[in-house]
Amino acid sequence: METEEVRSENRMGTQPIGRLLFTMAFPLIISMLVQAFYNIVDSLYVSRLNQAAFNAVSLSYPIQNIMSAIASGTGIGLVALISRSLGEKNYKKANMLANNGVFLALCSYLLMVLFAFVGLDAFFYAQTDIPEIIAGGKSYLTICCLFSFGQFGQVVFERLLQSVGKSHFSMYILLTGAILNIVLDPLLIFGWGPFPEMGVAGAAAATVTGQICSMIVGIFLNLRHNKEIRLQFRHFRPSGSMILSIYKIGVPSMLTIGIGSVMTFMMNRLLIAIESTATAAAVFGAYFKIQSFFNMPVIGLSHGMNPIIGYNLGAGNKDRMLKTYRLSLGCAFAYMFLGTMIFILVPGVLLGIFSASEQMLEIGIPAFRIIAIAFTISAYSLVTSQFFMACGRSFLALLMSVARQLVVLIPLAYLLGYTLGYSYVWFALPIGEIGSVAMAIYGRIRIQKDIIDKM
Repeated sequence: METEEVRSENRMGTQPIGRLLFTMAFPLIISMLVQAFYNIVDSLYVSRLNQAAFNAVSLSYPIQNIMSAIASGTGIGLVALISRSLGEKNYKKANMLANNGVFLALCSYLLMVLFAFVGLDAFFYAQTDIPEIIAGGKSYLTICCLFSFGQFGQVVFERLLQSVGKSHFSMYILLTGAILNIVLDPLLIFGWGPFPEMGVAGAAAATVTGQICSMIVGIFLNLRHNKEIRLQFRHFRPSGSMILSIYKIGVPSMLTIGIGSVMTFMMNRLLIAIESTATAAAVFGAYFKIQSFFNMPVIGLSHGMNPIIGYNLGAGNKDRMLKTYRLSLGCAFAYMFLGTMIFILVPGVLLGIFSASEQMLEIGIPAFRIIAIAFTISAYSLVTSQFFMACGRSFLALLMSVARQLVVLIPLAYLLGYTLGYSYVWFALPIGEIGSVAMAIYGRIRIQKDIIDKM
C-alpha cells in the first residue's frame, strides 16, 4: 500500500505545477486575506475611540512586526529544511528539525516577556512625548508581549503542516485566530454585553486570544493529521547544529522582515517631528494596515511556492522549480496591479475605513496615490525573496530589504521631509522599491549561476 510519504512525494514532485501551486497556496492566500481583514477591523474599531488610540496601535507596529519576524523567520527556516529533507527521504532529520523548531518558539516567547518588563518605556518615548499615545501603546503592547506564546506557537505548527504539503490544514489554524479576533474586537474594546470595556487593551486581548486558540488548533492538527512529522519531547535535547541550520536560513529572513520595524519606527519619528498634529503618522499607519490586504496574499502565495521549490531542489528537478517561480510571479503581478488601481482611484474610501478627519483626508489622498506606484513594483521583490529563501540563500533576501529600506527609503524620506516637507516623504516608498528590484535581479542571476545551472 502506498504510504503517506510516497503520496506526498508524488504530489510535490510530479503533480502539474499549476494545480499543485493552487492547492498549496490557495489556503494560505485565503488565510492571509482574512488575517489582513482582521488587522483592518482591529484598527477600524480602535479609530472609533479617537486618533490618539489609533496612533497608539500604529506606533506599536514595529514591535509586533519584530515578533512576526522572529516567528516567520524560524518558520521559513523550518519549511525550507524540512521540505528539503523529505525530498531527500531523510525523515529522521525532518522530525528532529520539527522538535527544535518548537523549542525555538518557546525561547522566542521568553525574549518578548523580557522586553515587556524592561523595554516598553524607552520604545514609546523614542517616538513621541504625547502622554495619551504612550499610555495606550504600553497597555496594548504589554498584553501582546506577555501572551505572545500563542503567536510563536501558531506559526511553528502552521509551518510544520505547510512543509509537508498540507497547507489546507494551516488555513484552519489561521482562520481560527482571525475569526475570533474579528468577533472579540468590538466586545472587548467597547464593552458590549457582559464584556468589560477595555479600550485599546481590548484590541490586544482579542488578538492574543485568537493566537492562542490558533496554536491549540495547530497542535491538534499536527498530532492527528501530520503523519510525516512526529513531535516527541520525552527524550528531546536541543541540537546546536540544527538550530544553526534553521537560523542560517531564518535569521536573514528575520532581519528582512525586522528591517520593516526599523523603517516604520524611523518613519513615525520623522512624521511626528515634521507634522505636529501626528495626522501624517496616522496616514502612514492607515497605509500600513491597508497595504497588508494586498501584500499578505502575495506572501501567502510565496509561502505556498516555498516548499514546492525546496522539495524539487532536494530532488534535483530544476524545471519544476523554475516553472513554479514564474507562475508565482505572474499571479503576484496581476494582484498587485489591482492594488495599485484601487489606491489611485479610491484613496478617500480607503481612508474612510479609519474614520479619517478632513485633515487626514487632505494629507492621505495624495499620499496614497504616490505610494500606489510601489505596489506593482514590489510584486517581483516579494516573490523573488521567497525564492531565495527556498534555495537556502536568505542572505540575498536580506540584501534586498536593506537596499530598499535602509539604503534608499529612510535616508531619502528624511532628506525630502526636512527639506521639502512631509507631503514629499511619500515618494521615498516607490523609489525604495526600485532599489529592492535591482538587488532582486542581481540575486536571481547569482542563483541561476550557482545553483540552477549546476543541477
